[in-house]
This record gives sequence, C-alpha cells and structure tokens, in this order.
Amino acid sequence: MVGESPGDVSGYSAPWFSPSRCKTHHDARNHPGCRRMKSAFILSFMRATQYTCMLLSYLIENKADKKKLVMKLKQLESSMSSGRKMFRLGNMVHAFVAARRTAALPEMVPCLCLTASHLSRALYFVCDAVLWLRSVGLQPHIDRPKWHTWATKCYYCSLLMNLARDWYEISWRLEQAALEEKTKEKFFSQKDGEELNGVKSDGLHSFLHQLVQVLKRNPPLLLDLVKNLCDLSGPLDTLGIYKTSRGVIGFCGLLSSLVGILTLASPHLKLKQ
Repeated sequence: MVGESPGDVSGYSAPWFSPSRCKTHHDARNHPGCRRMKSAFILSFMRATQYTCMLLSYLIENKADKKKLVMKLKQLESSMSSGRKMFRLGNMVHAFVAARRTAALPEMVPCLCLTASHLSRALYFVCDAVLWLRSVGLQPHIDRPKWHTWATKCYYCSLLMNLARDWYEISWRLEQAALEEKTKEKFFSQKDGEELNGVKSDGLHSFLHQLVQVLKRNPPLLLDLVKNLCDLSGPLDTLGIYKTSRGVIGFCGLLSSLVGILTLASPHLKLKQ
C-alpha cells in the first residue's frame, strides 16, 4: 500500500531503543519523533499492565485468601487507566494530522477507511480528555456514563474501519495469489493443471489455505488483524453488543498490548498506511 507507516514516523528502521535511530540528532531526547516513540512505548507498557491486572484479578477473585491481592490489582488497574488518559491528552492532534495525511492516499478504500478511523480516534481522544478532567476533579459535574459511551462508540467505529482496511488488504492479496496461480497453470503440463484445479475445487478448504498463506507471508497484516480483533472485545461488551467477562477482555487487551509493543520495537512489523 502507498503511504507512511505511523509506527515509523521519523523514517528510521532500527528499533526505537537503538541509539542509531537518533544518531543524526544532536540531542535525541529532545527530538519530537523520539519523544513520541518513547511516549508510545510507555503507554503500551501501561496498557499491558492494566489488562494484566484485569486478567489476574478475574482469575483469583473467587479465592477467599486473595481478596487483598485482588483489591490491589484493581487499584493498580485503575491507576494505569487514569495514567493512560493523562498521557493521551495530546494524541487527538496526532490523530487529526494522521487523518489529513491518509486523506491524500491515492486508493479510495484505504483512504476512506484510514481517514474515518483516524477521525473517529480523534473524537475518542476528545471524549477521553473530558473523562480525564472529571477524574481529576476539574469538571466534577460531567456526565461520566454518557461521555464514556460516546468514547466507546468512537473507538468501536475506529476499530471497524481498521478491520475494513485489513479485509481490503487481505482480499487484494488473495486476488493477487489467484492471478499468480493462473499464471503458473500456463507453464505447467496438463497433469499439473488438473492437480491445481483439484485443489481449487475444494472451495472453503482452498480459501482457508490461501488465507493462511497470505497472512503467513505478511506478518504486519496478521499482527494488525490480531490487534484489531482483540481490541474489539472491550467495546462489544461495553455497548452490550456481545457481553463477555473481564477475563476475556483482560486477555484480549494484554495480547493486543503485546502486539503493540512488538510493532514499536520492530517498526517493520507495523502495517504501512
């Protein structure tokens, strides 16, 4: 796809913690790109900690001798959630900038999906900032349930747009794989062609095989798909679309956070936009 990966904004290919990423800067700590990378990594670790606490508290909450530990885990989970809100205050600006950038993409589907995703995420950050103001006591009269629902809807919309973009990528690659297969048939003998046709006639099995191969050859696409699917568990539960447990939400959130940390540490695994 055409465009710049948000996970590699500064243009470097080395991991975020590598000194070579900022070797061209006189003071790497003060460079905006490096500060954003460091902030993103801190946020990812805080998110991973939050969902780890949620998962652990769910697993041990029914044990009588673990009540104090469960309480401490829930307090840490709440602290991580509040801390993330504070760190995310400036993210709405970055989301609007990203929306402006993706609006210039030449392909219509990625352009629409990514721009809508970034705009929805920007609105989510606005709602998130309002909730933070209430949590620190600056605006105690804010209707928390209403703003929380709006934030969740914006986040849910952003995830759906991301998944639509992922499916577009998968469909395009499946189409390319089918064209390659047809091209190969022209150079094979009649016997080889019959074998290929036999594989294609399996229908669902053939589709799943091609899908697995496409995702296997494109780790960034696979990781992005896994992350977006995992992130859906929270909004689906909050909005009442598909109710689940804190354990499932905690596990999915932790897995999503680990994928996020991986793509930050290795920008080449971030799906380009």
